[in-house]
Amino acid sequence: MAETTDYKSRLSEVLLARKDWLESSELTRLKDELRNYQASFSSLYTIYLKKGLINEDPYKQETKIGELEVPDTGSFSEAERVEQLSIRLSNYDNQLDFLVNFYQFGVEFLNLERIKRILGLVRYVDWVHLSPDSQSANTRAVAELTNQSKSGVDPLALSVIGESLTKLSRSTPAVMVILKELTDYNKEAYKLEVRTAVTSGMPAAEATAANIKKKLSTALPGKPFYQELVEELIKEDYSRDGPILQETILKSLKLEDAKPKAVKAPVSFKAILLEGIQVIGSVASTFAEIGSKLDENENLLANQKRSFWEKVKRLMQQMMNKEPDEVIYDIQYMDSTKGVPVRERVNFHHFRSDLDKRIRTLASLGIHGAAASKLETMSEDQLTAFLEKTIRDVQNFHRTLFALDDFFKASAPKEDRDKIKGVKPELATVKNAIVRANQIRHEYSAQKEEEEQMRRLGINPTV
Repeated sequence: MAETTDYKSRLSEVLLARKDWLESSELTRLKDELRNYQASFSSLYTIYLKKGLINEDPYKQETKIGELEVPDTGSFSEAERVEQLSIRLSNYDNQLDFLVNFYQFGVEFLNLERIKRILGLVRYVDWVHLSPDSQSANTRAVAELTNQSKSGVDPLALSVIGESLTKLSRSTPAVMVILKELTDYNKEAYKLEVRTAVTSGMPAAEATAANIKKKLSTALPGKPFYQELVEELIKEDYSRDGPILQETILKSLKLEDAKPKAVKAPVSFKAILLEGIQVIGSVASTFAEIGSKLDENENLLANQKRSFWEKVKRLMQQMMNKEPDEVIYDIQYMDSTKGVPVRERVNFHHFRSDLDKRIRTLASLGIHGAAASKLETMSEDQLTAFLEKTIRDVQNFHRTLFALDDFFKASAPKEDRDKIKGVKPELATVKNAIVRANQIRHEYSAQKEEEEQMRRLGINPTV
């Protein structure tokens, strides 16, 4: 029993050091990651509501939460889909809010049962593998909901969706790692407590799970009995492999000695901005494909309305390189800031000329483009302003092109609608580039702000 007593002493020492480390470092990180997780989900939840994909819970603000509870994870029929998602996601949003803003983050408070509840919330939707083919009913439904929310939204909202999904998929594994650290601590702390209060001095013949369970209720009233952990304790303290198992546990819990930190290479903020510019510049070829299709659609629509002599006149204008007659289209799109439809008169040929100019400019932004060397000489502030302006310009073109696509489809005679060339796939490619460029811009801002804060605190960010 001397070996067991020595093990308890050593185990108590490493657990105390690990507890201090968890309290001073990991729990702060856990709360930060969960805060990011909750904010990202809240952004998605708001978009689902605005798009009318789920219904608002009229009792959401009146819900009182005393302890974390994982919402329903069972399957549901297609007829129940909207109702179930509305209830579940509202409850989920409330639970995350309670976790981040009202839950205690202390090692003693976050016992095995509470860790299990947090784990259930983090696993409620598999953001890392969000797919309509998921085996999880909630993950499958949320994946479909998210795909639906991307259709017909403005580039800014699409950027929010993309950024939220990225943060959720990043925070999930980070939270899981910290929860595992807390779980490992709690398991060994539980076994140490049982050793001290129940099995201390207990002969091997009496060291059975059933016997320990009986004595536990008397020695530690209200303490839960974990069969698996008690069986581990018996193997560690009474089996032939016990000493090896004990050493393995002590080694796993011992904190590594602090090593001198290597000097970090300074972050190249210009490189981040140049990457964002190259990403948004990549839409040049896609815009060219869209422009070609729109020209065909405009020609098809115009030929339906022109008389024979007007067609001859058009042909003569082309032969003599004369400007064609103005073609004005009345289009409509949604104002993302006000949430109201906006009507606009577009001079098609002027618009196409502007689009061609934008295509040439965007094409020059590549690594080997004509503007590459000039971009290299620009300051960070100049690059930031240029990236933001280019993203805005591409967003404006995307909005007009989306409206023109709808206009051509609606204006063509029924018998010719199958001849109209849609550009939705190409527009989706442009949207993805806008989202990625915006993400890079946000990453730049976040890293820049973090470095500046460190400098204000007198910390060298390269150390």
